[in-house]
Amino acid sequence: MTRIKNLLRPLMLLLAFCLYASQSIAQQVNQDSLYIRQHYEKAEYQIPMRDGKKLFTVVYSPKDKSKKYPILMNRTPYSVGPYGEGYKISLGPNPTLLREGYIFVYQDVRGTYMSEGDFVNMTPHLAKKKGKKDFDESTDTYDTVDWLVKKLDNDNGRVGQWGISYPGFYAAAGLMSNHPALKAVSPQAPIADWFWDDFHHNGAFFLPHAFNFLASFGLPRPEPTTERNPRFDHGTPDGYEFFMRMGPLKNANEKYLKNNVAFWNEMAAHPNYDEFWQKRNLLPHLKNIKGPAVMTVGGWYDAEDLYGPLKIYQTIEKNNPKLTNMLVMGPWVHGGWIRTDGSNIGNVYFGQNNSAWYQQEVEARFFNHYLKNEAKQPVKLPEAIMFEGGNNTWREFEVWPPKQAKERNLYLHANGKLSFEAPKAGEAEASEYISDPAKPVPFTEAVATGMTREYMTDDQRFASRRPDVLTFQTDVLTEDLTLAGEILAQLKVATTGSDADWVVKLIDVYPDTAQANPHQPNKPMGGYQAMVRSEVFRGRFRNSFEKPEPFTPNEVTPVNVELQDVLYTFKKGHRVMVQIQSTWFPLVDRNPQKYVDNIFEANEEDFIKATHKVYHSPQQPTSLKVKVL
Repeated sequence: MTRIKNLLRPLMLLLAFCLYASQSIAQQVNQDSLYIRQHYEKAEYQIPMRDGKKLFTVVYSPKDKSKKYPILMNRTPYSVGPYGEGYKISLGPNPTLLREGYIFVYQDVRGTYMSEGDFVNMTPHLAKKKGKKDFDESTDTYDTVDWLVKKLDNDNGRVGQWGISYPGFYAAAGLMSNHPALKAVSPQAPIADWFWDDFHHNGAFFLPHAFNFLASFGLPRPEPTTERNPRFDHGTPDGYEFFMRMGPLKNANEKYLKNNVAFWNEMAAHPNYDEFWQKRNLLPHLKNIKGPAVMTVGGWYDAEDLYGPLKIYQTIEKNNPKLTNMLVMGPWVHGGWIRTDGSNIGNVYFGQNNSAWYQQEVEARFFNHYLKNEAKQPVKLPEAIMFEGGNNTWREFEVWPPKQAKERNLYLHANGKLSFEAPKAGEAEASEYISDPAKPVPFTEAVATGMTREYMTDDQRFASRRPDVLTFQTDVLTEDLTLAGEILAQLKVATTGSDADWVVKLIDVYPDTAQANPHQPNKPMGGYQAMVRSEVFRGRFRNSFEKPEPFTPNEVTPVNVELQDVLYTFKKGHRVMVQIQSTWFPLVDRNPQKYVDNIFEANEEDFIKATHKVYHSPQQPTSLKVKVL
C-alpha cells in the first residue's frame, strides 16, 4: 500500500496544482467580471471615417464622473463582442490596469463584424495619400482617436493603444497616424510581414496555421454581423493524417475550401515575395513617428509571431532614434503574458509566475506613466527587458542585442560532433540523409490538428532517432554558455533533387540526472532535448525571395538560415545540440524536392525522394554564427 501511495503522489500533486490553477483563473475572471459590471458603463457608437464608412466601436467608461480618465484602445478583426447589453468579462491589457481607472475602447476594424467597408488582410500602408479620402489603418486610427477625444466628455485627452497578434499589427500601424493625443502604443506579438510571420517562414508555408485560420476567419462577410464563422471540422484529431490525406497543396481548395476563401487563392497565386506581399510589409513605413512611446512585447516561444516583435522593435529603433522605444521578450507562447501565468510551457519550467510580474511592474507602469502622469520624462524602465532561459531570470539591457555579446561560430563536425573549433583535415566531409516527402518528419509527438504552441519546447528525442534527421552535439559543458542575439545558420549543402527545405533546430540537452519540474512531476526530464530555437528555409529562395531558382543537383551550395534571436543559457552539465532535417510536417507543407514554379500547383508525381548532404569540411564548413554573452 505504501508503494502504491508513493507512485500516486506525483499524480495527485499534479492534479491538485491543475485544480488550484483552474480555480485561481476562474476566480480572477469572476472578480473582474463583477468589477466591470459595478464600475463601468457601456456605450456603442458608429464612428465615421474620412471616406464615409463607419466603424463599430464600444466604449467602457468608469461610472465615477468626478475625474477625467485616459483612453486605452484596442482595434481588432476578431470581434468586440458581446454586442448590445452584454459586457466583456475582462477589460484592457491586464487585470491591474482594469482597476487603475481608464476608458476602454474596442473597435471592429473596417469590414469585420459590425463595421462597414471591406476587409483587407494586412491592409497596405499608403505612404502618400493622394486625396483627403484615402485611407489605411493609420488614418482609421487617426479618425477614431480624433472622434474619441472630441466626443467623449470624461477623457483626459490622452490615448493609448495595444493589441495582441493581428490587433498588434493594428497597434503598430496606428503609430503612423501621428495623432497628437496618441501618447503610448504597445504592439504585442504583432504581425510585421506575412512572408516571415504566421503563414510563411523564409518562404516555407506553415500549412495547418494558414489552413485552419483561413478556413474559418477567411470566409466572406457579405454584410455586418455579430456572428462568428464556424470552425473548420477536420473529421479527425490527427492533423498529420488529415494533411497527408489532403495531398498536394492544390487539393486544399479542390477538396475543402471550394473557392470560398479568397485569401487562400491569393496566396496560391503569389508563392514568391512579389508586390502582393511587399506592400503588406509594415516595416518600411515605421519611420517619422512623432510622439508616442512604444513598448513592443513578444514571447520567446511564440509559434505564430516571433519575427514581428523583434523586427518592429529593431526597425523603429533604427528609423526613429529619438523615440522612446522599448522591447519586452518573455518565456511565453503567443499572447502568453495575459493568457498563461508564464511559469512553464509544456514540460519546460521557467521558475516563477512571470506574467503577473510583467503585468504589474512593466505594462501597468508603462501605460500609467504616459497616460495618467505628466510624462515629460521617459518612464523609468530599461529599453530592453528580456527573460533569460536556462537561468530563468529577467535581465535588463540598454539596447538589444547587447553590444557586449561577441560573435562566435559553432561548427558541425563528422560523427555528430558540435564545437567552437573549426573542422580539420581528415574528417569526413559531409553527413547525408534521405528525405522522403511521403514519410515526412513530424514536428511534434502530440496528436493535434493545428500548430501546437508547445512544439517550440517539445522534447526532440523523437526526431533525433530518425534516419532523416542529422544530429550534432557538443561535449558536456564545463561552464555556462549564454547566447544573446540573432543566430545565423550558415549551411553548405547539396541535394540529388532540384529543391529542398532546410530545417535547423537549436536544442538544450538536459543531463540524465535532471529533475522533473513542479508542474509535471510525473514527466522525467533526464536527457530531455528542449528546443530553444528553430527555423525553416525554403531553399529555392536562397539567393532571392522574389526570384526563386532550382538547385543544381549534387552541387555544394550555401544556404543561410536566420533563426531569430535568443537569450538563453546552456547550463554547466548540459549539451548544445543542433538538428538538421528537410521535412517538418504538417507544420510546414511538403517541398516536392523536384523544382516546380509554384508549389501550390504541384502534382502528386512531382514529390520525389532526394538525398541531401550537409558539409562540414575545412573547405566547406557548416556553422551557426552566434553571439556569446
